[in-house]
Amino acid sequence: MIKLRSAMVLPLVAALAAACSKTPEPTATSAPEPPATSKPAAPAPAPAGGQQAAAGELAWDAPASFESAPNPNSMRKATYKIKRAAGDTEDAELSISQAGGSVDANITRWVGQFSQKSDDSPKRTELKVKDIKVTVVEVKGTFAGSGMPGMPAQDPKSSYAMLGAIAEMPSGDPWFFKMTGPEKTVTAARADFDKLVNSLHVK
Repeated sequence: MIKLRSAMVLPLVAALAAACSKTPEPTATSAPEPPATSKPAAPAPAPAGGQQAAAGELAWDAPASFESAPNPNSMRKATYKIKRAAGDTEDAELSISQAGGSVDANITRWVGQFSQKSDDSPKRTELKVKDIKVTVVEVKGTFAGSGMPGMPAQDPKSSYAMLGAIAEMPSGDPWFFKMTGPEKTVTAARADFDKLVNSLHVK
């Protein structure tokens, strides 16, 4: 029995020895994985300082009481209607445009559209809104019309008022916010006009 077992064991031992002499095949865990390396994230592009202000346009928040209306010509950036106050026969209009010319020259033109001005007209106030210089002008009297070329002449309208703001941009032409209408209507809309002016920002 012992010889039989030896005869069986010897071939098995030889086979095992031959198998151990072979180089083992690589496995998924036979070599350590190289440490994970990640490329540093590319830095986000820095914002171009001042470019937005130079290239951007002026934006504002219109009060809910200002109803958007179609622009009558290509010069207008926006037009709003302001509902008439009790006792007035017409709505007021707020026109927004961008054009050339100095602040003083445009104020002189606006004031010249009124005759028989009230004793406290015109009023002029300067303020800063987010680094934007704004000049606010108030005129009351008889309104003779805008006097724009190609526009029909208007009959003079007594007890009218104009509330205007000129915003000077860091670059480019100034922006004009001009509300005209019956005096009571314009006066009643003054608080909302001030809110719009104080919301001005470059987008």
